[in-house]
Amino acid sequence: MTEQGQYICRLRGRLKRGPRLGDITAVGDRVLISPLADGSGAVEEVLPRVRELVRLAPTPRGEYRQVLFANLDQVLLVFACASPEPKLRMLDRFLVICEKQKIPVQIIANKVDLIGLRDAKSLFSHYVPIGYPVHYTSTKTGRGVRDLKKILIGKLSGLAGPSGVGKSSLLNTIQPALGIAVREVSDATDKGKHTTVVRELHALTEGGYVADVPGLKSLGLWDIEPEELDGYFPEIRDLVSDCQFNDCLHLDDPGCAIREAVENGKINYDRYESYLRMRLGDELAFE
Repeated sequence: MTEQGQYICRLRGRLKRGPRLGDITAVGDRVLISPLADGSGAVEEVLPRVRELVRLAPTPRGEYRQVLFANLDQVLLVFACASPEPKLRMLDRFLVICEKQKIPVQIIANKVDLIGLRDAKSLFSHYVPIGYPVHYTSTKTGRGVRDLKKILIGKLSGLAGPSGVGKSSLLNTIQPALGIAVREVSDATDKGKHTTVVRELHALTEGGYVADVPGLKSLGLWDIEPEELDGYFPEIRDLVSDCQFNDCLHLDDPGCAIREAVENGKINYDRYESYLRMRLGDELAFE
């Protein structure tokens, strides 16, 4: 999209030369193009990104850096309250990535109608005290949709989350003219089915753009070392300096301020477990 209109563009061949570990372009990128005689265009240069939402995407050729969105003003992390069951460990991984890239986050707890607001808050409300706004929505009843629309106006936003949580349905409710296809969750597996198959920016009539990424089944962390994780959990990073030892793993170390905060209920146990699994490996067993 340019001031002169929209162009269907291809990357110049020189941009694709040589080995690469990740995506050359992504939704939200700002690029320089040259209009061609046939009305199409050629991407000459991809401008530096302000921020990006990335994941580690394993491929047959090895690890690959997949850029889900670029230059976002905010990311809306959409998870269902039920059908499918919320994958809060995936949500925690998303939050770590957003913390590293300094991307503002809004958490959307969708399908509230399936379990009721009280039970929905029992699942998601512990994110609010650590700085993440939570919006409770339902496309069936209309709950929260108007407020959700307000936070999208005038911004470049990305919607991300697992399959089947209702991202496309939310966009259709916010702006019916989008007409994005939706599919039901499989009754047999309680897993979402992919509806969105490409990443695309949609212009909002009241200003701004929003993109819906295809539902994700996994979310690997890219370029995040285990010892960095302390800084990407807001409830942990402020207490690390109170630990007795600088190399504290926050597991069973003596004088651990983090473990003490968990035992006193100041840190949510599920978040603490997510942290340990990311730092020590998912094979870690918990009592």
